[in-house]
Amino acid sequence: MWHWLKRRLIPGGGRQVKSIQFVITVSFTLVTVLAMLFVGIVLYNKFTGTAERNAYLSNQQIVDQVTYNLEVYLKGMADLFGQMDERIRQSPSIPGDKPLERLDTILHTREDLVSLALFNSGGEPLTNLPNQPLRANSRITEQTWFRSAAENPNHLTFSVPHIQNLYKGQYKWVVSMSKAITVQRDGKNETVVLLVDINFKTIDEPLQRVSLGKKGYVYIIDESAGNLIYHPQQRLIYVGLKYENVEQALKYTYGAYEEMSTGEKRLITIQTVRNIGWKVVGVSYMDEIVTTQKEISGYISWLLLFVIAFVLLISAYLSARISLPIKRLEKSMRKVEQGEFDIHLPVSGEDEVGRLSRRFNLMVGRIGELMEQIIREQEAKRKNELEVLQSQIHPHFLYNTLNSVVRMAGTGKNEEVVTMITSLSKFFRISLSRGKHIISVQDELEHVRNYLVIQKIRYKNKFEYEIQAEPEVLACRTLKLILQPLVENAIYHGIEMSPDPGLIRITADAENGKLLLQVQDNGLGIPEEKLHTPLTGASEPGEGSGVGIRNVHERIRLYYGEEYGLEVQSELEVGTTVSIRIPLVREEED
Repeated sequence: MWHWLKRRLIPGGGRQVKSIQFVITVSFTLVTVLAMLFVGIVLYNKFTGTAERNAYLSNQQIVDQVTYNLEVYLKGMADLFGQMDERIRQSPSIPGDKPLERLDTILHTREDLVSLALFNSGGEPLTNLPNQPLRANSRITEQTWFRSAAENPNHLTFSVPHIQNLYKGQYKWVVSMSKAITVQRDGKNETVVLLVDINFKTIDEPLQRVSLGKKGYVYIIDESAGNLIYHPQQRLIYVGLKYENVEQALKYTYGAYEEMSTGEKRLITIQTVRNIGWKVVGVSYMDEIVTTQKEISGYISWLLLFVIAFVLLISAYLSARISLPIKRLEKSMRKVEQGEFDIHLPVSGEDEVGRLSRRFNLMVGRIGELMEQIIREQEAKRKNELEVLQSQIHPHFLYNTLNSVVRMAGTGKNEEVVTMITSLSKFFRISLSRGKHIISVQDELEHVRNYLVIQKIRYKNKFEYEIQAEPEVLACRTLKLILQPLVENAIYHGIEMSPDPGLIRITADAENGKLLLQVQDNGLGIPEEKLHTPLTGASEPGEGSGVGIRNVHERIRLYYGEEYGLEVQSELEVGTTVSIRIPLVREEED
């Protein structure tokens, strides 16, 4: 995903310069991610702290509820024990049929009562319900419940859970309530011990259903001796208390603390059962609370990833919309760099980019106007230069030609005089061309032919000339006065200084969709080191300068483009060839 966004946001992929869209996207995403991380951490701490407090509170509430239920039940049993005690005390004699009948009715209406018995101080049974024989080796006086009752007269005591071993054939788990009371027996007051056994199943079953998480549980201890009253793993009552840190629990009356046991961190919650001396201890495992924290952290992490991905896409879309006008502006500026000024940016809005686009349009328009003005000025300058040069060559050439005509007339060469005057008139007629700069190839060849006729007479037939043209190119269009300067240069610099008769050959042909004009001479030639001077250097001084080869080359490039112009090939003592290549434009296409 990141590589896709990088390709979308950074044109060119790995370039060092980042686009404004990339900067906006990364900045917006980074700010959002940092904000989401901050919020996520705050929410995580808040949720985990709340989850931990809720776990503490929930455990405390469960333990409080267990304690309350146990208090209510044991208080009810204590009240029932008090009723039995009252009935026995009010009985005129013990044992008696009527009191036993009432106690037996109470015993049979309560499923949680296992047995009821009355023993004298020597441990001998005075009465027992149900009426079953006692075990011979029960050793009543050694029983814990008996000793507790004897040592604390008129105080109800509860024993730890134990197996009842008073009656033959019964081995139930019971909690014994015992109390030393004074009764009338044979007209005398006698201290006896009243015993009521409660079925431990009545206490065990509700506690078994108590759950503190998946692994948590509750157990009950005696705060005076630290004995286990109840534990879901009942075997611990016999094997000892090593598994549970009872000593630590005995230090608390109410509250919660954390401890390590068998490599696991546990939360211990304690509540005291009032008026009995028991402590209800709740045990829950911290890894379950941590699991809740992990679930919260996982949820927040996925939420953060989703929000980051969503924000990344939205920020990429928004940054693209924001940076679109800037990209258009950049693209337009690149076109301007490449020389394209005929562009116009669409402008919408009154923001900074809109105002910048308006100013860019104004700037490009102004640059285009200035460019056109410069081109017009350059063209006018070239035209003026050409006209100045032409104004210089025409009087000079006219003076030389007329001077030759006068000399020939004086010597009686009337035919040659007529030929020169006729050629001169045609030469100037084509030169003027009614102010046109573009003429046909046929007129340009006719112009240079008249020039050669005049020059051949003046130079006393020192050279010959040939003009060849393909019929299909005669109607093509060309700049005027581009061959005459080349011929002038061939005469003055190639043939005039040569001792041999000269030949000037002019051709016109089509080559690869272009018009090819060539001027060849068999004069002295141009040295290799000066071969490019006619195109790049200054025009030669003197009569032979004329318009100049360089001027012809620049005029062609200015009018037709940089790919057109002159090409000079020369070899010493062999001759020079100057080629002109311009677009092949026919007269009907002009």
